[in-house]
Amino acid sequence: MAAASPLPRWAPTPSTSLPLWRRWVDGGATPDAQQAPGVMMTGRWSSFFRAVFPCTRGRDDADDSRISRPASGAGAGAAAAFDGVDVLPPAARAAAAHVVVVDDPGPGIFLTWEDVRVTVAAGARTRGAPPASILDGISGHARAGEVLAIMGPSGCGKTTLLDTLAGRLGAEMNQTGVILINGRQQKLAFGTSAYVTQDNVLMSTLSVREAVYYSAHLQLPDTMPSPEKRAHAERVIREMGLGDAMDTRIGGRISRGISGGQRKRVSICVEMLTRPRLLFLDEPTSGLDSAASYHVMSHIARVAARESMTVIAAVHQPSGDVFDLFHRLCLLAYGRTVFFGTVSDATEFFILSGFPCPHLRNPSDHFLRTINKDFDEETAESSNAKRRTAAEATDILTNAYQSSNYSEKTADQIVEMKGTGGAPFRRKEQASFSTKLLVLTKRSFINMHRDIGYYWMRLGIYMGIGLCIGTIFYQVGYTYSSIQTRCEVIMYTTALLTFMAIGGFPSFVEDIKVFRRERLSGHYGVVEFVVSNTLSAGPYLAFIAVLPGAMLYYLTGLTAGAGHLAYFVATLCMCTLLVESMMMIVAVVVPDFLMGIIVGAGVQGVMMLNGGFFRLPKELPKPVWRYPCYYISFHKYAVQGFYKNEFLGLSFPSDQLVDPNATVSGLQVLDKLQVEMGYSKWVNLAILFGMMVIYRTIFFAIVKDSIDPQFLLAASPPAATACPLPCRRRRRRNISSSREPSSRPHPPSCGRPTAEPPRRPPLPLSLHSIIS
Repeated sequence: MAAASPLPRWAPTPSTSLPLWRRWVDGGATPDAQQAPGVMMTGRWSSFFRAVFPCTRGRDDADDSRISRPASGAGAGAAAAFDGVDVLPPAARAAAAHVVVVDDPGPGIFLTWEDVRVTVAAGARTRGAPPASILDGISGHARAGEVLAIMGPSGCGKTTLLDTLAGRLGAEMNQTGVILINGRQQKLAFGTSAYVTQDNVLMSTLSVREAVYYSAHLQLPDTMPSPEKRAHAERVIREMGLGDAMDTRIGGRISRGISGGQRKRVSICVEMLTRPRLLFLDEPTSGLDSAASYHVMSHIARVAARESMTVIAAVHQPSGDVFDLFHRLCLLAYGRTVFFGTVSDATEFFILSGFPCPHLRNPSDHFLRTINKDFDEETAESSNAKRRTAAEATDILTNAYQSSNYSEKTADQIVEMKGTGGAPFRRKEQASFSTKLLVLTKRSFINMHRDIGYYWMRLGIYMGIGLCIGTIFYQVGYTYSSIQTRCEVIMYTTALLTFMAIGGFPSFVEDIKVFRRERLSGHYGVVEFVVSNTLSAGPYLAFIAVLPGAMLYYLTGLTAGAGHLAYFVATLCMCTLLVESMMMIVAVVVPDFLMGIIVGAGVQGVMMLNGGFFRLPKELPKPVWRYPCYYISFHKYAVQGFYKNEFLGLSFPSDQLVDPNATVSGLQVLDKLQVEMGYSKWVNLAILFGMMVIYRTIFFAIVKDSIDPQFLLAASPPAATACPLPCRRRRRRNISSSREPSSRPHPPSCGRPTAEPPRRPPLPLSLHSIIS
């Protein structure tokens, strides 16, 4: 069946879909979006504050909830039934008739790529490994309103080609070729493209509704009222068949939630909120059953046709119904092109090449079975009949395609599309900086509150450690021996309580993964992420520093006074925030749970040894350990600040064996401990704050450099203009097609003489019988 053919008879009937940016005929807003009486705040800020801060919401939330809740009676039963498309409540369906499109989605996007090659440098992935070629001379195109499927066996380069077209190749990969969008090299503005990755990177503590709703606030403009954003988010959720799981948490490493297939659909929902002009899908049907796969892909195909969206999907094993939804097929085998063209031409190409698809077999299954050489050895051992291996079939098909009319047709279409050109992109309006900052802060705050292992378990451990320290060193007193005891309490508190900050490293890694995905999609910037993470973590860090710190402070009997206690807990809180900043840097550089914890613990161990407690500062070896390790260790400034806070103003009796009538002042103790007395303890606290800011700045710089969205769809052009004719210097195998080979001359830049069209060889007898 051709891809352009209508949907099967049993396909669900599309329901009414609402445009993203719209205005209603009556009043300029949806009936449910109108301001409720009694609400004091009005305008764009009022809608935003009601969305971010639940306490500011009025009766409009109750009115808006009607959009997502079906009415009772017969209407409720109709709304609850899901047939693969969005099922809106009766009120919303009635309102859809009054929709007027204001913001024109603009012209569609067409994408062309010629002779794209991707290689991995020697030793980039494995030490001593030779350079590897992943893609070898791939050419093709994608049109607006169509779905292009990239297929092939595992390891053939599907995801690499998708990343290449989306501008997301890693730094260790080298790319050549020409990739043009609308016939030119240009950057994709925000909202123009979206990428659904193969891995479902989502916040596990949020529900489906919350995940899509917060993403809508980050992507949609402030001019769109908050109730409309909620309505649009819920409509997109229902379009993906997630209405029943809307209030279920996504789940992750701690608690179970929705299934893997539902997570994939949530990822698609997040990227479909802005209705991008160019959509990349990496394994969109993985984890879905055949019915869900068809419903999801049929909805995407309808949206692509309705809104002139260009969809490029890397699909592993589509069913027959899903395969019929594709308009064009790019079939790869181990980095080479086996076929590019329409789905109907693919079946004809395999027939003419001597590999016809058996009757009643899914064509996609036949294609992949023919070119998958992973099991050639097993097939040769188990097969009694003499048959070609998949490696031989792949060579035959790739060589046949290079010399076929299908390859020439693709080259002609690329040249035609390049000459057509297109309008430049217009950046879609996005949420403001303040909106993103507040939404991210609230989302991060909720994530930390619900994640038990993030702070609550650490609070319990901190309380236990504080109780242990307070009872072991209970009421140290003011004897001569209490001097050493106070130093031990201070050092143990500084070392262990800050060392426990590495317990949040797994959560840091998860946050970095979510940020990486959203950053590459252009949802927000690095500044918003860093500032929001600091603001949301501050209250929790203060909470876990004040309670254990105050408890052990009074149990041990350290220097009494509110000012001394305030400095103690403030320094402890600053050290914890500083260590978290350092662990966030480790999470970006070493994004692995086990390795990251080992690296973070090692760095803190080295700092602890050079903090001036185990060895006095003047006793440290000057090379490396004193200069610079001693001065970059935050333990130095924390411990000396604690020493000043504890010993200044105190006096202790002298050792009875030396001088029974003498006393030791706090200044003498600080002098023996080699504490720098040229500045006060508050300067030590300010230095710790400055170090925290420096660590956050380093984290910002690393993230800005390593996780930067690359929307430039262009690669290095070849030295000479690529010839549109299939004149590559490879072994050719002429096959028959519906078109005769072109005899037009090669362009002057090609450098090859014009050749007469090759004569078509006679078909084998077996193919005569198949065609007839």
